[in-house]
Amino acid sequence: MRFSFAESMCDPGQYAALAVAAERAGFDSFTVPESIFYPQHSNSRYPYTPDGAREFLESAPFVDPFVLAAALSAVTRRLRFTTFVLKLPLRHPILAAKQANSLACLCGGRLALGVGLSPWPEDFGALGIPWRGRGRRMDEAIAVLRGLGGGDYFEFHGEHFDFEALKICPVPPQPVPILIGGHSEPALRRAARLGNGWMSAGSSEQELEHCLTRLRELRREHGRSAEPFEVHAISLDAYTPDGIKRLTERGVTDAIVGFRNAYQRDTMPLQKKLDALNHYADTVIAKSR
Repeated sequence: MRFSFAESMCDPGQYAALAVAAERAGFDSFTVPESIFYPQHSNSRYPYTPDGAREFLESAPFVDPFVLAAALSAVTRRLRFTTFVLKLPLRHPILAAKQANSLACLCGGRLALGVGLSPWPEDFGALGIPWRGRGRRMDEAIAVLRGLGGGDYFEFHGEHFDFEALKICPVPPQPVPILIGGHSEPALRRAARLGNGWMSAGSSEQELEHCLTRLRELRREHGRSAEPFEVHAISLDAYTPDGIKRLTERGVTDAIVGFRNAYQRDTMPLQKKLDALNHYADTVIAKSR
């Protein structure tokens, strides 16, 4: 089992200290969130709060994930950074490939690209990108990321992206892993068919079990059962050594943990966060390896 520390929407000045402390405490990775903007007017509902409220996002500080991961990689040596998740259909995949591969080269390959669909039609509208067809757009974007990540000339001719042969340089020796986020059937199918792994955004234990079972079924359908596959999950089981054992037995490879309610405004002092992650390292990480 690997351990990921999750922190988001906090004072940007806290990130460096938290990353250094997480690495020293034995965490393996640090999740890096994305939100581009907050619309003044919206009727959209947030899929991961019980009542669909999204007001907690207003004025919450989100640093661009590539910028944040680059800054944190400069003050760490071992910690991996995983976008959680990059709203891939909102970015042109050639630009996303350039950013991801540049960062992976600078940080020694310590990058995993968690990608997903934005739940907000406003994101697409403000950027002039059609809401309809966003799933196919994402599939094509993943194909472009993979193609350009090989370092050779690559051309693509699809419904949403069309370009002649080109290449980007540099690219890392090993391709950047692409992890698919989302709990819907299309997201699980996409993860099983195209992903190097899957990321859970948090759910009940029953829903997590359903997703894990469905992923195994779908990976068998696509003949990918024998391939390496990462499973990053938020679960209450991640907070005890016995729970970590249960998650490992269920096929989870990366436990994502945080120490405050991310759906409320952050008022936790930095020192309390440092104390919490060190306590977790002593009581769970150290007893689970």
